[in-house]
Amino acid sequence: MKISCTKLLSGLAFAAFFFFAPAVHAQKGTLDDIRFLEGQWLGTFNGGPIEASWTAPAGDNIIGYIRMLKNNTATMYELFVIEQSDKGPVVMVKHFKHGLVALEEKDQFDLYTFVSAQKNEAIFEKDHEMVRIRYERRSPTQLVIQRGAYHSDKWDFADLFVFNKIP
Repeated sequence: MKISCTKLLSGLAFAAFFFFAPAVHAQKGTLDDIRFLEGQWLGTFNGGPIEASWTAPAGDNIIGYIRMLKNNTATMYELFVIEQSDKGPVVMVKHFKHGLVALEEKDQFDLYTFVSAQKNEAIFEKDHEMVRIRYERRSPTQLVIQRGAYHSDKWDFADLFVFNKIP
């Protein structure tokens, strides 16, 4: 079997790229990277008000909630626990309907792992799904939560919740 010099060099260059290229790793974040969530927030979702609140980091955690209302009745509660891990913050979310009826089993919750952060923005990825959540402080008085899906070799994000700070 005869292999041309050009094909051999191309193959070696391709292999060298994968063996010697620096590995790309997600950043290791801290709770300070998401400190911008702190505060009380109000928006509109699905025809009713939506309220959110997050604490400042304390120890190794932040806690928060989202409450969705329609016709003055709660339609959904989300309880957030964000804990510092050795790989960065992890977000654990439990969902409840009116009457504090859990949507997940007792020992189950949605888990999101830290991907990256920059000033006033952090991205988390849901375990076992191709879903990302971006928290973004667009201004001192506006917080946006976006949901991202992977399409055509890139992540596309769309606003899910838009909040204004409650003074």
